[in-house]
Amino acid sequence: MKLPPPLSPPSCFTRLPALPRLSSALLGATALELFVLTGRLIVYPFGLTPERGGTGPAGTGPPAATDPPTTATTVTAALPATPAATPPVVLLHGFVDNRSAFVVLRRALTRHGRHLASLNYSPLTRDVRTAAELLGRHVEEICARTGHDRVDIVGHSLGGLIARYYVQRLGGDRRVRTLVTLGTPHGGTAVAPGAGVHPIVRQMRGGSSVIEELRGPAPGCRTRFVSFWSELDQVMVPVETACVDHPDLDAVNVRVTGIGHLALPVHPTVAAAVREALEAPEAGEDDATTAGAASVA
Repeated sequence: MKLPPPLSPPSCFTRLPALPRLSSALLGATALELFVLTGRLIVYPFGLTPERGGTGPAGTGPPAATDPPTTATTVTAALPATPAATPPVVLLHGFVDNRSAFVVLRRALTRHGRHLASLNYSPLTRDVRTAAELLGRHVEEICARTGHDRVDIVGHSLGGLIARYYVQRLGGDRRVRTLVTLGTPHGGTAVAPGAGVHPIVRQMRGGSSVIEELRGPAPGCRTRFVSFWSELDQVMVPVETACVDHPDLDAVNVRVTGIGHLALPVHPTVAAAVREALEAPEAGEDDATTAGAASVA
């Protein structure tokens, strides 16, 4: 008697062999997050004081003495220096952080001729809108000081959300050429520690008034968006919430593999990719990357 062929397992079980690899990657990313957190705590005091005049070739003075030392590898490729005509870069940190978060990215950009300026907003800031207004005043000061009409902005986590609000809701697109965000909850995240305590953290949750405002129309927005999101980012839930998904915005979403939320602004590979994004041609040229198609690390 001929036996029937064995039943095939349901399709959901066919992915089980990949689970050990994913777990290993998650463990590695978690270990890196703890290492980065330790480093952040060490360098945090160096970033408490406001930056004066910015750093880099176009600044009004030498690099700030408060920049903490680092042994991290930055960019290894021998690329030409960025022309002096390129806009200044504004660095905007995440929640309960300061400008020291960008120590690796700062060095990667200054080595390629970019003028940098950082903004420390207070952890007591209660509203994204208020922080976005402060950012707008800061950008105007930078433009007046450097003689540039536009700037680029790199924002980590909440910093990216503040910058997007400034660009999309406060007319900042006339001043911001490119906005790069790193692990920013563009669609709102379900993981928001202390959401019941701090109002600005509640605004990072899905369905908040700020997130809903950013879903609104933005016709003619002139800023180019580049959003870096990580598949192992445990703060962005779901991870795709760190992608810019808006029909009116010129946006590229770059997938990062192997690292978590805290590592995004300090990972050398990401720093190199951010620099390349800032040096990329503007819309209509050979920037053919479609949203969600690019990846690094």
